[in-house]
Amino acid sequence: MDKIDLSWDLYRTFLAVFREGSFSKAARGIGISQPTASRHIEVLEAAIGARLFARRPGGLVPTEAARELLSDAEAMAAAAGALQRASSGGKRDERGIVRLTAAELIGHEVLPDILSPFCQRYPSIVLELKLSNRNEDVLRGDADIAIRMARPSQQALLARRIGVVKLGLFAHRSYVAVFGTPKTPADISGHRLIGFDKDQYILRSADGGAPPPSRAQFGFRCDSAPMQAAALRAGIGIGSLHLNTARRDANLIRVLEKSFTFTREMWLVMHEDAKATRRVRLLFDHLVEGLTAYVKEN
Repeated sequence: MDKIDLSWDLYRTFLAVFREGSFSKAARGIGISQPTASRHIEVLEAAIGARLFARRPGGLVPTEAARELLSDAEAMAAAAGALQRASSGGKRDERGIVRLTAAELIGHEVLPDILSPFCQRYPSIVLELKLSNRNEDVLRGDADIAIRMARPSQQALLARRIGVVKLGLFAHRSYVAVFGTPKTPADISGHRLIGFDKDQYILRSADGGAPPPSRAQFGFRCDSAPMQAAALRAGIGIGSLHLNTARRDANLIRVLEKSFTFTREMWLVMHEDAKATRRVRLLFDHLVEGLTAYVKEN
């Protein structure tokens, strides 16, 4: 193994093949040829002494060895991305790359209006936005700045509490016109609820004492929060939304206000070392201002 060059290129190809399940798709995605992608995997397999992918009718299936290698490869990808961003501009420059991560709903519903003036003011700063309901690891370099809906527990992080975001249950006027609105929590059983499928991130009841809906009560299930919001606006059923987002749409009617109010804390996080990098600090400060204004709309 010592004589084999285990370069980042090999692991980059491995990640692409793992995610795509195909040499050809992986090669196109990272800008290499299919034979090169195949050769990279062969070299990596020779180095670790194990087969990484099995051929199946539906494509390439990762072996147990591949699944064990995945976390290390993802860590290398995060480190490579962090190095690229660090070298893209000087510490005092208003240029270079800043990587921001946030939950899907925040990314779709909140960030565009906040980021627009920043992009106009700093045209040479490149923003990379990763939308995921999973907490990206700021310490490991997955992102420079993270918007989180829970208090961060990691050390060596600069965390700023933005405030509390309130959510409620809403229905579109078109849904109400056909099915009416529930008058009591017990009436919920007679309505189609929009909620999560396999994701256990279920809204927590805060004010009214009513228990949160169970998965079995959801008549429309999807683990994508933006899709849930789209289904709500299409009149498919009753779903949850930030109060300050819902009030912008006159067609959304709040239901069971006294019984169902959900809350989430919003935090802005970056690594302590990143505050010395001007472009990261500029975005952090801008997000503090924009997100604080958003939260105050509650």
